[in-house]
Amino acid sequence: MDLKDGRCVRLSQGRMDQESVYSEHPVEMARYWESKGAARLHVVDLNGAVMGKPVHRSLIKEISQSVQIPTEVGGGIRDLPTIEDYLSSGVRWVILGTAAFQKRSLIEEACHRFPERVILGIDAKGGKVAIQGWNEVVSLEAGNLTKQFEGMGLSAVIFTDIERDGMGTGLNFQSTRELARSTSIPVIASGGVSRIGDIEHLMELEPDGIIGVIVGRALYTGSLDLEEAIRITRTSQLV
Repeated sequence: MDLKDGRCVRLSQGRMDQESVYSEHPVEMARYWESKGAARLHVVDLNGAVMGKPVHRSLIKEISQSVQIPTEVGGGIRDLPTIEDYLSSGVRWVILGTAAFQKRSLIEEACHRFPERVILGIDAKGGKVAIQGWNEVVSLEAGNLTKQFEGMGLSAVIFTDIERDGMGTGLNFQSTRELARSTSIPVIASGGVSRIGDIEHLMELEPDGIIGVIVGRALYTGSLDLEEAIRITRTSQLV
């Protein structure tokens, strides 16, 4: 669930000016996905990611408290008080992306104080890390950034190929697999899932360390049925 201006939206390749609005009522949408069997809820404060501070803090708290499934939250989380606030309000995991590039000490402290409750969000374009709500691409390779956080107690790494995100063109399986093989940290795939075949292909990469996948636009448009996707993953650990 990507939040922009209080609504559930999906962007194309992370562009804030290219949005599709799917719901004016995020809390109701969260309950709907829970009713369909979602194992966890992925929530991103898009406005917060761009501004560098939470914009939908109260709405996100309401969402996490309205469902029984665990929630992971990213977007604009740049300091320890924000992390503490989210985790104490019912959010299970916080996702740190830009902060990982700019404030390594924050990641270290957060992992120390909240082991297994911090997720590293790596967004990449052409293999390079993108930060500040995907508006800035830096020279660091995604794999090299991940290696810097080995052994810190991260819960997982979410890897998103920006050029695939919201486009319905399928995951970047090669880059996702390469990243998963390069680290001992579990990897959650993201960006471009469009059909059940993408889920089936991703399940083949589970031995490489991929533990889950985030799906957005395909669920809203109906090109992928959540209940069917969950059913086929029950033959493995992928959720």
